[in-house]
Amino acid sequence: MSDTPDSVLLLAYGGPTGPDEIRPFLDGVLRGRPVPPVRYEQVVRNYMAVGGASPINRLTMLQAEGLRAALAAGGPALPVYVGMRHWDPFIAATLETMARNGRRRAVGVILAPHSSEVSRDSYVHAVDEARGRLGPEAPVVDYVPSWSDHALFVEAVAARVSETLDRIPEPRRRDATLVFTAHSIPVPMARASGYAEQVAKTAGLVCRRIGLGAWSIAYQSRSGNPADPWLEPDILEALRTLAGRGVRDVVVVPVGFVSDHVEVLYDLDIAARETALGLGLGFHRAGTVGDHPVFLQLLAHLVRQSARIAP
Repeated sequence: MSDTPDSVLLLAYGGPTGPDEIRPFLDGVLRGRPVPPVRYEQVVRNYMAVGGASPINRLTMLQAEGLRAALAAGGPALPVYVGMRHWDPFIAATLETMARNGRRRAVGVILAPHSSEVSRDSYVHAVDEARGRLGPEAPVVDYVPSWSDHALFVEAVAARVSETLDRIPEPRRRDATLVFTAHSIPVPMARASGYAEQVAKTAGLVCRRIGLGAWSIAYQSRSGNPADPWLEPDILEALRTLAGRGVRDVVVVPVGFVSDHVEVLYDLDIAARETALGLGLGFHRAGTVGDHPVFLQLLAHLVRQSARIAP
């Protein structure tokens, strides 16, 4: 088999695209794991509060289109496929399509900046399982290296932060505190992967680029047994702490997410915003990198690097 890639596979979480898909989606994510009915119904309500759907599928397709155009413009002109862990197009179905199209080797890009068992390893495992079921016709997938501290990712996040800061009137802008958020995970998992250290490094690089020194890190969207240790502080507790210190404005930067979805639109834009306003804090949320041109430039660079083609 040739070592030259003939395609790109973008891997993302996936989400329901309408109210009737919310429960089937959650059932697929949980796969029989016992979750208290109260918690299950709360997540359903969260989805309904943001419009009864997640935009992540649509936004990931926009990223794929942007990457496809960037590769066509600067080479190599590769087709870009999208595989989702938890919704259509599922990873297995995408690999079947790639095989039917004669694709034999793909550059895999997992759309999560910080590596851990849930944010990277689970995707690799899902691809391996699907390839095993597909058999010898399954395309080989070679993954791009970690990019959480790549200069282009830092630039894209910094651009989103700067856009948000520009909307805060002076002189409050100068005193605003940045709060970088990422998905909370169990502490043992974080220790094994260096996840928290990766998040902190990204945050520090972004602040250095935009020349701000007041920043902190918080975590969000934790699940699981409340008795188990997960990364802290939670974003809501972090906001209370900052308000107690006399901070007037916070800019929340969801640096652990590359697209808006329920954990950004509900956990930050609704729950965190309500908490901040109740504390008298000015709340400003930076956009995710999404299809920012610099982020698309990063994706194209990573593909070329993996394909051993100079940018």
